Amino acid sequence: MKILVVNGPNLQLLGKRRPDVYGRATLRDVEASLRRRAEELDADLVFFQSCVEGELAERIGNSGQEGFDGIVVNPAAYTHTSVAMRDAIEASGLPAVEVHISNVHRREDFRRKSLTAPVCAGQICGLGVKGYELALEALADIIGSKRKRKK
Repeated sequence: MKILVVNGPNLQLLGKRRPDVYGRATLRDVEASLRRRAEELDADLVFFQSCVEGELAERIGNSGQEGFDGIVVNPAAYTHTSVAMRDAIEASGLPAVEVHISNVHRREDFRRKSLTAPVCAGQICGLGVKGYELALEALADIIGSKRKRKK
């Protein structure tokens, strides 16, 4: 099972930016934790982070043709603004789980609307960086169920 893990704008600052909201773990810490969990799930992970909307949309949109089975995505601020990200997730043809470190529903009004969630299998928010592991586990279950149905 090959999973693309995509992180949007400002997540390269994780651990430094607003630790009161996002915690002290860095993006490298998140990646290391996910790699350990992926080994247990027999999953290969490819990580991609960018602050550039077009780069993110292109990477996600091409993932279906690149042999990926699913996507864990934290669109960050693009969650609320990017039709391009939404369309790329949908166009990939892959199951995706959206992750947010903070509980976006308890924050500013503009953060409560996700343009990307309707084209994702699910959304995990408010559980800190642990949400990434939960998203990976959920995605592994979704992919496994899909494979069983095909047999």
